[in-house]
Amino acid sequence: MNSPRSMLAAAPRVALGHWPTPLTRCDRLREAVGGPTVWLKRDDCSGLALGGNKTRKLEYLLGAALADGADGIITFGALQSNHARQTAAACARLGLTCDLILVRAVDRHDVHYVGSGNVLVDRLLGATLHVVDDGDGVLDALVAITSRAEAAGRTLVTVGPGGSDATGTLGYVDGALELWTQAGEAELDVARVVVAASTAGTAAGLALGSEVARGMGGAGPLGPASDTRLDVVCVYEPAATTAATFESLLDETAARLGCEVPHPSRASVTDDQLGDGYGVPTAAAQHAIDLLARTEGVLLDPVYTAKAFAHLLACIEHGELADDREVVFVHTGGAPGLFAYAPAFEVG
Repeated sequence: MNSPRSMLAAAPRVALGHWPTPLTRCDRLREAVGGPTVWLKRDDCSGLALGGNKTRKLEYLLGAALADGADGIITFGALQSNHARQTAAACARLGLTCDLILVRAVDRHDVHYVGSGNVLVDRLLGATLHVVDDGDGVLDALVAITSRAEAAGRTLVTVGPGGSDATGTLGYVDGALELWTQAGEAELDVARVVVAASTAGTAAGLALGSEVARGMGGAGPLGPASDTRLDVVCVYEPAATTAATFESLLDETAARLGCEVPHPSRASVTDDQLGDGYGVPTAAAQHAIDLLARTEGVLLDPVYTAKAFAHLLACIEHGELADDREVVFVHTGGAPGLFAYAPAFEVG
């Protein structure tokens, strides 16, 4: 019987990232806030157009697309989507056309938001942008793009929002194996892993990959402790909705790999930092950005990682984490978003 790791190795994949990404210790942060030692899994350093977590997913998604004979990719996201940026970069690297259907999901119309950040990078990478207002606009754009491609005899493959399906989630099953190999080499006793979640593919891959690392279905590297918990911090939809998506992806990806899903106690989905919703900065997130920048020289983004890091800081402040164990924060990237949110910051 094939093990999950052999099934993962057999999946079509194309090389796009710089692996392994660093796992770095935050000593100055600990001096500033106390609590446990925090380690950063630096997937913002994945190496593709300013980095980010989507590169791991795209290695599998575009590997499958190329295996199916694709000459172009269509994908979706909010106007300032990190997934869209990294998809555009991957397509440029592989010589594929890239159509980005981008929704005005945030009520912002200023020049910073509509012309800077990820939008600027998308254009530099040669993607074709289709900016729409809502779901109807998405459908209209998709029909128009696919109709033109069919008439031209082309083969386009559609990648879902965030790259979060059972294929894309494989990227973070592999990413979790990488993380736990590094943690084992450093002899870390990790109590908590923290990650931001929108479409939940990253979180689901981390949860499932951690179970594989514990030895499910075959020998793996030194894995997490029996009580290590994954904190899934919602930045897009409320906890109940995100949890349902997370659980569905766990089921689909586990079925593909032929392994069991993790016990529910191994992960917690929280919307304690969601604030007023997706893409709306919070005071706690802005504090997290300032704090990590000025203690460790590492940049968070206001939409995803800053809200997740604010959750981690709240856990430290409330004494929820033991000082003699480690915490890993999975930095999923998104730094271009800082430029789109420039009016929110008064840096002195």
